[in-house]
Amino acid sequence: MSAYSELIKNFEKIRAYMRDFYVYGFKSRDDYQTKSARSYDDERRRLESWLGDHMSFVRTPEGKNVFISIDSRTIRHNPFYHAWKAKSFTDGDVTLHFILFDILHDPSVRRTISEILAEIDGKYLSGFTTPMMFDESTLRKKLKEYREAGLIVAEKEGRKMYYRRTENTDISALNDVLHYFSEAAPCGVIGSYILDKEEEADTDAFTFKHHYITGAIDSGVLASLFTAMREKRVVTLSNMSRHKDLPTKNRIVPLRVFISVQNGRQHLLAYLPEYNHFQAYRVDYLSNVKLEEPTPRFDELRAELDRMQSKMWGVSVKRNKWGVEQLEHVEFTVQVADNEEYIVRRLYREKRIGTVEKLDEHTYRFSADVYDSSEMIPWIRTFICRIVQMNFSNRTQENKFKEDLEEMYRIYGIGKEVES
Repeated sequence: MSAYSELIKNFEKIRAYMRDFYVYGFKSRDDYQTKSARSYDDERRRLESWLGDHMSFVRTPEGKNVFISIDSRTIRHNPFYHAWKAKSFTDGDVTLHFILFDILHDPSVRRTISEILAEIDGKYLSGFTTPMMFDESTLRKKLKEYREAGLIVAEKEGRKMYYRRTENTDISALNDVLHYFSEAAPCGVIGSYILDKEEEADTDAFTFKHHYITGAIDSGVLASLFTAMREKRVVTLSNMSRHKDLPTKNRIVPLRVFISVQNGRQHLLAYLPEYNHFQAYRVDYLSNVKLEEPTPRFDELRAELDRMQSKMWGVSVKRNKWGVEQLEHVEFTVQVADNEEYIVRRLYREKRIGTVEKLDEHTYRFSADVYDSSEMIPWIRTFICRIVQMNFSNRTQENKFKEDLEEMYRIYGIGKEVES
């Protein structure tokens, strides 16, 4: 950590800077118009203190653009977790924290609130000419906070409430599990916090060919959404849009989080009561999640989404204004040579939905009914040169696919001698 180590209060502001400048990237200092250039410089220095070893830049006619550059072969821990570990505390918070856990230094030590206050005044603050004052209300709130965090246990005996530390748990045997969880799972920062307490935290056994680290800055949003799903609640949240300058406020029922194994992007699938339809939201566009009342329809809505997954290639769900599903039929036929069984295996292995039909020893046909055939295009492109026939009910998508091929032929100078 560099000398610049100012702690933060509003993580959403830090998340916005990280997302706009270092994840989506390639904005210059002059591109930032939301606040002053000085504000940008202050936040940039803060981010460099966490990510300095992983930052690069390019100079363009518009100015210097900074971006994250990470080789997954050389790092094993997500550097974005540093941002979550920079918290803001008052002097009183820090002082009370360490005094409290010094008093309750072992799970066998129990104290009432009045006993803790007497020990603070008599042992820890008596030598100060102007001692820091902690009243019963402050201590009670702090103990409640630590109880909710699982750090303190409250035990009632008669009319008295005693407080003690929770028992220590030996998790050394779970180091490999925690290392994998912290780098691969949503909200993996939780595993990173636990590993910080372990002496062998740097002896992990995993490296990742595809290490999707940028989702770390969305962990707070995900944690709130998971809480809402567990408690079956409606939420209100803000959603950014590439087409609008200001975020829109939405009232939704969060149902599931989908994470792409191809690019690590996280989407929330939710139900919009106001419009009576399902919609996907990019998690990195969401903020200000607030939990509202429970909904009795949660189980019904999740079951409906699970049923709809049999027609979803990605995260798109299409219904018309009357709520009727709109499906698009896709099929294409591939021809393989004698030594290309791996192409057939790919068809079976990579199809998420749909069927593969063997027409003869060298010909196979894939077919599916999906909500959005455009989501399948990148996958279908991987079979170019083996596709002999295709049929999309959405002719616009089929024509676009063929036009892209024609453009590729033009670029490579193949001309009209190759059939599309």
